[in-house]
Amino acid sequence: MLQGQSDHLKERDPESGRFRSLDAFSGSLAARTYLSLREAILDLRCRPGEPLRKAEICETLGISRSPAAEAIARLAAEGLVEVVPQAGTFVARFSMDEIREGAFLREAIELAAMETLAPAITDEQLVRLRRNIRVQEALIEDGDYAGFYKLDREFHELILSFTGYRKLIQVAESAWVHVNRARRLVLPVPGRVAATLDEHRAILKALEKRNPELARKEMRDHLRQLMTFLAPLEKEHPDLFEPKKSNS
Repeated sequence: MLQGQSDHLKERDPESGRFRSLDAFSGSLAARTYLSLREAILDLRCRPGEPLRKAEICETLGISRSPAAEAIARLAAEGLVEVVPQAGTFVARFSMDEIREGAFLREAIELAAMETLAPAITDEQLVRLRRNIRVQEALIEDGDYAGFYKLDREFHELILSFTGYRKLIQVAESAWVHVNRARRLVLPVPGRVAATLDEHRAILKALEKRNPELARKEMRDHLRQLMTFLAPLEKEHPDLFEPKKSNS
């Protein structure tokens, strides 16, 4: 079994902590606090709907309330937490509308990237993508799910970076943030990790052929395949999603 395939939503050992040490990040104190909290939210160590208490953050990370407040404000602007007056701060629940919108935007970005990159990709860039996929293969063989997830993300970031547009990764990440969090419920599905690797191989082959139409098709199929797994999540995990609004 791949490491990390156990249910992300099981009860946690309270001694394990939810937030990674700030030493693992770079930047100002507030920036590192933000990155630690953001990682915990995206990894589902902080469940959707859970309270995010400043006292716990300050005690766990050894910081004052000021950087914690600044980090929470950034997370709220990103839509990852909800600040409720007189009630506190809560990890944002999933919204299927936001997930679909994020997937739509990410697809538009990545298909445009494939069309631009495919006819112009260099041999060195292809070597880097092949190397990435070889590491993906090794991580699956070793059962390292967390490692595979990082290489999956790097694969897409390489493609975006090869276009030469410096802000593209940042824009794509912003569009993808809610999908990125929700897909943590999906990747542990048996066979999905192996299927993701096969889809990456197909994308690479299309780029090796320098065929823009084929490259777009393979990327589109890859991204839409993920959405077929995400679509049922609202019924499977209703407690993690925003309540449906009444039409009355």
